Amino acid sequence: MSRKILVLDTTLRDGEQVPGAKLNLHEKIELAHQLKALNVDIIEAGFAASSQGDFNSIKEIASQIGNGSIMITALARAVKSDIDAVYQSIKMAQNPLIHIVLGTSEVHVNKKFNKTMEEVMEMGVDAVKYAKTLMPYVQYSTEDASRSEFEYLWKTIEAVVKAGATMINIPDTVGYAVPEEFGELIGKLNYRLKNLNDKVILSVHCHNDTGLATANTLAAIKNGADKIECTINGLGERAGNAALEEVVMAMKLRSAYYDAHTDINTKEICRTSRLVSNLTGLDIQVNKAITGDNAFAHSSGIHQDGLLKDRAVYEVIAPEDVGVEKMDIILTARSGRHAFRNAAEKLGYRYQSETDFEALFNQFLELADAKKEVYDYDVYYLLQRHNSSRADGGHGSAGAELDLYELVSFQVISNDIFPTATIKLKKGKETFKHSAVGDGPIDALYTAIKDITGLDVDLKEYKISSMSRGKEALGRVSIRICHDEKIYTARAMDTDVIKASALALINGLNAIILEKVN
Repeated sequence: MSRKILVLDTTLRDGEQVPGAKLNLHEKIELAHQLKALNVDIIEAGFAASSQGDFNSIKEIASQIGNGSIMITALARAVKSDIDAVYQSIKMAQNPLIHIVLGTSEVHVNKKFNKTMEEVMEMGVDAVKYAKTLMPYVQYSTEDASRSEFEYLWKTIEAVVKAGATMINIPDTVGYAVPEEFGELIGKLNYRLKNLNDKVILSVHCHNDTGLATANTLAAIKNGADKIECTINGLGERAGNAALEEVVMAMKLRSAYYDAHTDINTKEICRTSRLVSNLTGLDIQVNKAITGDNAFAHSSGIHQDGLLKDRAVYEVIAPEDVGVEKMDIILTARSGRHAFRNAAEKLGYRYQSETDFEALFNQFLELADAKKEVYDYDVYYLLQRHNSSRADGGHGSAGAELDLYELVSFQVISNDIFPTATIKLKKGKETFKHSAVGDGPIDALYTAIKDITGLDVDLKEYKISSMSRGKEALGRVSIRICHDEKIYTARAMDTDVIKASALALINGLNAIILEKVN
């Protein structure tokens, strides 16, 4: 029977330790609600003794989100004042958990605490005994366990379990572990712990200093760990923690191998990832597993050909399973005939001969070399130009004639009183001009564009980044149609970041128009 693996998310505690990732109370509450929608088993809401602000946010999360089966915890050092702070902050939760951490490695004991091994162990036992007088569930983390002497580590675990600890967490605090050794360590501890008290939950918390956090976590699961500690997008101290989305989806993909599962609602993964990125202001690397922009994007012609024949050829995880609407076939100069043919036929193109198609494909390659990436609206214009030049008058054209919006010119005035934008767009033979004010230059620009097009859209994401040391800018915007909640993603490049922003939105709006017609 498949084992249920508990998932503790520590994005609000360990993840927030990333420089620049500090969240305010409202943002923490919003994220905690989303973690509940993701269906994590435990939320570690913060470090209660660190500041009054952290204490207040933990207390609010415990009160607002801590109902039902979800557990709420906060971190405490092995001192009475920290444990009291955790108790006061989480006591309103229906299922509160006190989390105590204390080092077990020689370097921590001698250098950090300047105490003997026995004195540090006694500190841990006393802390657990005190916490148990306050709450029934207590987790004890043996900090830097992967660098600890095994028998001392086990002696500590045995002592705190007898003192009342209900969860034992084995952290690879500095990313020292490798999967084979870490798996062996967890296997040995699991064997002894189950013989000592089979109701105690064995947990792991892996850091990513050498890029092995996910691998070490999975090795631990394979060797008997009952619980994992992760963060969204792998955020955390230094190089971060095991990424929740990676561990969960690896288990789902290879469930028979691990003989284990989680209760995570995987369709909420992408939404949660983007929320964390937006709230913290920390971008997700484009090639990040599961949640990166390119995780389900394919530009190689060989890959595109295989995917169009059967998605299983190059996709082992369905994008829909993690909340991504669909895979992206990115048309570039590397795209093959099959991918381009698929894009053209979706727009209604019916070629008369292979010679006709080859001529069109060569035009596409010229455009792709110039633009780097080619989108549906680019293909549409290409089809229209090709059809108008055909000797047979364009029979087999790309559906009905359709005019799309083109940028003619724009002017943006940025100030702290009335940021304004004036834009001129062309659609077919008509030209439209409009001005608007906004909260900033981009808001004013986008308001003017939306007023001209009359399309009711909400801006869900805006991101601008340099592509080549300031010489070229990539503007990327995601827009949502209000009435059907569908997400359209568009990009544009220009040396002017304001122009790139305008072009990105116009490209997205044109994609909406094309889909409505085709």
